[in-house]
Amino acid sequence: MRIDSFEDMYLAELQELLSVEVQLADMLLRMAGAATHPSLKRALIHHRAETETQALRVITVLKKHGADEIAHIDQAMQALIAETMKMMLMLKGDELRDAGLLASASPLGVRPTRRSRLQSITPLRQSKNSSP
Repeated sequence: MRIDSFEDMYLAELQELLSVEVQLADMLLRMAGAATHPSLKRALIHHRAETETQALRVITVLKKHGADEIAHIDQAMQALIAETMKMMLMLKGDELRDAGLLASASPLGVRPTRRSRLQSITPLRQSKNSSP
């Protein structure tokens, strides 16, 4: 995809954010299935529901702009998920696996890079659109 404007860049970032949210929702379900501690399982399921809600919001914005929802796959999230899957298979024992899930959940759930870039693009895009 060629990016020629702030709006193109904004939509490309939203497409990647949607990719992150979809991949994360799937991984959170897998992690909840592997978790044995009830509180951890509930937290992962709750976070998945929030993630799915966020994905629906992003889809709404993309549809409003007529943008393709699956144009970009976030490769950074793919790498984090691959590492989490590898860790889940390596750790033996319920308590050890739950501890590993907690350790993996933090980097998976933290998505400041994409959101920070969107927040920095939005004001620029708005000022560009409002100029005479």
